This record gives sequence, structure tokens and C-alpha cells, in this order.
Amino acid sequence: MATMASDDEAAPELLESEDEGESGAESFLTEDELAYDEGLDPAEDYDGQQDGHTEPCTSGEEDANHSAYCEEDGSSLSVTRGHKRKRSPHSTAKSWKTENDPDICPPPNRFVPARPPGHQLNSNNKHMPLDLFKLFLSNEAISTLCENTNKQAAKNIGKGKKYSWTDLDVPEFLNYVGLTFFFSLVKLDNICDYWKKNTIFSVLFPADVMSQDRYRVISWNIHMSDPEEDVENDRQKGTPQYDHLFRLNPLMDTIKHACNTFYHPRQKLLIDERTIVRKNHAGMIQKGAAKPNKLGFKLFVLSDSSNGYILDFAVYTGKSRFESGTGLAYDSVMTLIKSAHLGSGYNLFLDSFYTSPKLFKDLLSLNVGACGTYRDNRRGCPTTHSNALTKKDPKGTLRWIRKPPVVYVKWKDFCEVSICSTVHQAFSGHTVERRVKSEDGKSTVGFIPCPTPVMEYNKYMGGADMLEQLTQSYSVHHKTSRWYRVLFLHFLQIAATNSFLLHKELCREKHEEPMTHRAFLEELTAQLCGVTVAVPPTKGPSGHLPVPISNQPDASKRASYGRRTCVQCRLIKKEYQSTPWKCRECDVALCLIADRNCFEAWHE
Repeated sequence: MATMASDDEAAPELLESEDEGESGAESFLTEDELAYDEGLDPAEDYDGQQDGHTEPCTSGEEDANHSAYCEEDGSSLSVTRGHKRKRSPHSTAKSWKTENDPDICPPPNRFVPARPPGHQLNSNNKHMPLDLFKLFLSNEAISTLCENTNKQAAKNIGKGKKYSWTDLDVPEFLNYVGLTFFFSLVKLDNICDYWKKNTIFSVLFPADVMSQDRYRVISWNIHMSDPEEDVENDRQKGTPQYDHLFRLNPLMDTIKHACNTFYHPRQKLLIDERTIVRKNHAGMIQKGAAKPNKLGFKLFVLSDSSNGYILDFAVYTGKSRFESGTGLAYDSVMTLIKSAHLGSGYNLFLDSFYTSPKLFKDLLSLNVGACGTYRDNRRGCPTTHSNALTKKDPKGTLRWIRKPPVVYVKWKDFCEVSICSTVHQAFSGHTVERRVKSEDGKSTVGFIPCPTPVMEYNKYMGGADMLEQLTQSYSVHHKTSRWYRVLFLHFLQIAATNSFLLHKELCREKHEEPMTHRAFLEELTAQLCGVTVAVPPTKGPSGHLPVPISNQPDASKRASYGRRTCVQCRLIKKEYQSTPWKCRECDVALCLIADRNCFEAWHE
């Protein structure tokens, strides 16, 4: 077998023309995509400089905790390239109101879920981590993946790739996935480091599961779609029939179906954007210029705010035209909100990329409430300056305008926060603790008024932080040469994360203490590899053991009958000591008492 390069330094023959002629391999840097990369939606965002109006700092760039705070640079409100729009004449409203002006809270939506919220499993059955994981990757789905991987390997070998290949089957694929999770739990710099021998840093377990060459050659050939059908899809490039996600669909559809089948969400939902980092540029890879992200794939994720469970997701393919004509932000939300499956009466929390008056009104027509931060340059948002919030206003100052069914609120915290909602009143008396300046200029801790939508937004967008923590703590991602394998690894991550959350739901229902996330992944890894987490103790020598010389059935006679002279005492000490013990392997009599251990001395 030819020597294989490490996974970080993939074999040259696998890198040459790697994405040429493949689905999703083209670049999509149109004007609209450049705007999306900066966190803008050309269909909804206006050019903030067209009317001489300087946009205030809004919460378009929330911090990592999804609190309704913004960065001070306001970079997300950059001018949208190539889009010169004037403000809509219908976006104006009367004067802004204060917290002293009464606002009527909208009547709550009647929550009618399509199924009882929570897991949809039989609680009477015992669900091991591997059982839960196989809900998302069934044996049937794995068999299809193995079949397509075998076809891809045969295709590559036919092209002259120089490595040996034996067909991949379901048990070996599970071992492969188990090692992938093992690498996420035991971090080393390079894949090849897990097979290093004869050093103090050697890791013994991977070599017991499969060889380094076998693991890497499987990684090179993992394929979710039928390679023969890939060719037919690639011929349709440039036509409406071309499917950018063709290589992902078989496994992606299976994962999405399982996410919806085995869990039903509680009332509070959230949609968040995920970027899967990848360093080498390829198709559908987006660069977030307004955010500190490396090159990566963009996913829009619908999850349950109570625990972060992923209900559905959509991969951004880079298309600049949308069927609705209302832009990426609107389409991504409406694609994920499926009333027929979910039911009605849900409350959805969003960040400023998605929020728009049109979206909120259309969601309300589906009996789905919404709350989210917004940008002043969004179509239909209030633009009046009458009694507006200013930079000189102290912390805790708030202004609001209700344009039924949406209430728009601006609040002064560390910077100006803009938020709107169809399910909350502007202010209901909530306060938050902040450090503020007193009249004498000293900084003290006090309480300031906080709008109701801000309180609720910060409370329920925390589900995005839980999901981020679960997916990033033990990430399975590593360098790989083809774009669709990056997403294959992410699908494994989704399956493992949702499996763990189902485990927690089951334990909570039974009033049992669930495993920690790490303990769950350790158990899942062991079961995938066909071993146990606890290593059995090493057995001692089986031959040289002390046994009685006499097999007397009468216990009172065993110490006196059949005694023989100890060989060690006779040869070394020149003494004649009798003993009832002997070595089973050597068949010689040896003393074995507290102050004379000839058995140990003899075997040294």
C-alpha cells in the first residue's frame, strides 16, 4: 500500500482538482451574496445614507450571549453594495412614546401544538446512547451510505488513486464514527498522532479499532449520494433543475426527518445562524465580513429555546433569487416554520438579520408570534425623529411606537437597543441591575427600567447559547478535502447533540440524574466501537499460584495432612520446614506465612 499523507496534509492525488465538476463547487459572490456576508438582506435593508440619516447603533451585532446589546462600531449597517433604495413612504409613524405612556399587551396566542411537547419515545423502554443515536442514523441509512462510499472508492481507484480498498459495511462504519467522536473527546493536533507508538504520548485505543490507513481512506471516500447520479446532476449546472445540495440530500433528509419525528418543541422557538468553519474555499462557503468568522458554510437552524434541540435546518446554497421575492431572511424563516407539522401558537425569537415588519405580520397570520432585534434601515420600520432616543439620554431611557400588530421599542443600555414584537407590550415595569452614574458623577449600582421585549428576548435566546456550547465543546470537525464531507461531519454532530438532549428529556421524565454531555459522548463512543468505557483489569499470571498440597475434604486436616518440606528453606537456608502450600505451575512446596514468604522469594 502506498504511504498515505496525514489528514491535515491530504494525499496530493486527492487534492488535485478536488472540487472540479462537483455539486456546490462554484463560487456565489454576487452583489446579494456580498451583502449577506455582511449580515444584510438587500430585499429588506435600505441604504442608510440615502436620506442623510445616520443609523444609530442597534443590536444587529449581538454579543456571544445573544443579549440585546450591540457593538459600538455598527459595522453591520454598512451600505449595501449596488442597492440604492429610498425609504418607503409608509414607514413613518407619529411621535415616539415613553414608559409613562400606557401600552396594551396583545392577547396571547392560543398554543395548539400538533403533538404533545417533548420527546416522542416510549419511556418504558431503556434507551442507551447508541439507541438514541441510531434514531438519527438508522442501519438502513448507514447501509445506503456504505454502498455509495464503496461506489465512490471504486470510482476513485478507476481514476488511478493508489490505495487499497475493501468494501465498507455497517459495523465498520459504526467503528469509524466511534473513532471520530473519540477524536473530539481526546484532542491531538493531527489525525496521525492517534496512531503514534512507543512514545509517552501514545494513545492505544484507535489502533485497536482500525488502522490509521483504513481510517483515512474511509474519510477520503465517504459519500452520501450515489456517484452515478452525481454525474447526471452535474450536467444540469446552470439550469433550474440543478440541485446544489444533491451530494448532501440522502443523509441530510434522514437527519431532518428524525429531528422532527422524535421530538416536538415547547412554545418558545428560536432561529439562529450557524457557520461551520472550513479553511479551504469551495462552493457554498460564505465569509462573514461583519462578524469574526472564518470561511465556512452557513446554516439556518430552528431549535427549541428551552433546551437547544435542533428541530430543522437549512443549508444556504448561495442562490441570489428567491421564489417569494422577499429575500433570504424572510425565506429562511418561512421555510423552517411549518405549521402543518408544528401546530400554532408558538412564539419565535430572532436576531436582526431576520426581523422585518412583513415577516412578523405574515407569521402572525399563521398564529405565530415573533420577537426580535431590528435595524432602523429595514423596510417598514418607524423613521420618525419626534421624541426619539438620543445619545445623551441616560441608561434606562426607552421609547416605543405601536404600529399594529407590531410594537417597536428603543432602549438605552450600554448602547441603543432596537427591538420589536407582536406578543409583548412595550413596558410592564421590569427593571435590571446596571452600573450607572449618580448626580455627583460617581458610578454606582442601581436598577433601571427594561422593556418587556428585551427581557423576554434575553431569556429565550439563551437556547442558542446552549446549542452553541453543546456543538462546540466536543466538535468532530477536522480538515477534509471535499466540501460535502465538512457537512457530513456536522450531521454527525447534530445527531449526537440531539441524542444527548433526548437522553436528558427521558431522565427528567423519570426523575433520574442524566449523564453529563461528556459522559454521554464517552458511552456513545464506546458502544459505537463495540467496547465498554471501563477497561477490565489486567489479569495476572495464571500459572504460578499458591495452591494446597492436600485436597483433604475435612477442613480441620488440611493444615496438617500432606505437608512437604519447603524447597526454598531446604536449598537456601539449609532448614527443613514443612508447609501445606505449593506452586501450581512449579509443583514444589513453598512456605507462605506472614513472616516467611518463600513463595515470593522462589519466583524472584
